Amino acid sequence: MDRRELLKMIVAATGAAMIGLPALAQGQAPAAAAKTMFSATEVGTLDEIAETILPRTTTPGAKEAAAGAFMAQFVTDCYTARQQATFRAGLADIDKRAGGRFVSLAAPARAELLRALDAEAKARAVEVTETGTAEEGDAMPHYFTMIKQLAIFGFFTSKVGATEVLRYVAVPGRYDGDLAYVPGTPAWGTG
Repeated sequence: MDRRELLKMIVAATGAAMIGLPALAQGQAPAAAAKTMFSATEVGTLDEIAETILPRTTTPGAKEAAAGAFMAQFVTDCYTARQQATFRAGLADIDKRAGGRFVSLAAPARAELLRALDAEAKARAVEVTETGTAEEGDAMPHYFTMIKQLAIFGFFTSKVGATEVLRYVAVPGRYDGDLAYVPGTPAWGTG
């Protein structure tokens, strides 16, 4: 799966362009060693939310791909201050709706809560620019849209997601150093 297909899948799953992508695409993000604005507890909650969205089956789940840490770093590095505030308020709202802590819920209750949030997010369709950012003063996408996008993006761009879930070919095709040449045959190229 290439990046374009992944981004199309995210739009189809969430109904919104990938939020925070402009900063990532333009290389505005700080160095990889930069600190995240999330605590270990919050990263653990993000891991559990991502695992509920993309659970372990016959293939690894989102927790094994460290989706929570990815989400925390992406929000820290690529979201605007307004987007970060929406995301963090949403994380707190999930714990509130869970009656204290999302991680204390049983698996069926977690799935039910996230299904309700997904329905809310889809009902609140917000127009987001083609660059994936809401203009200042525009309505922000629902926080669950952000969480779901990052869970999907983080999982499928991780080593675990890309190599153990998707079909992976490091270099398309194979090398054949002794291929018979037929005059007039076009040269090979990889794209």
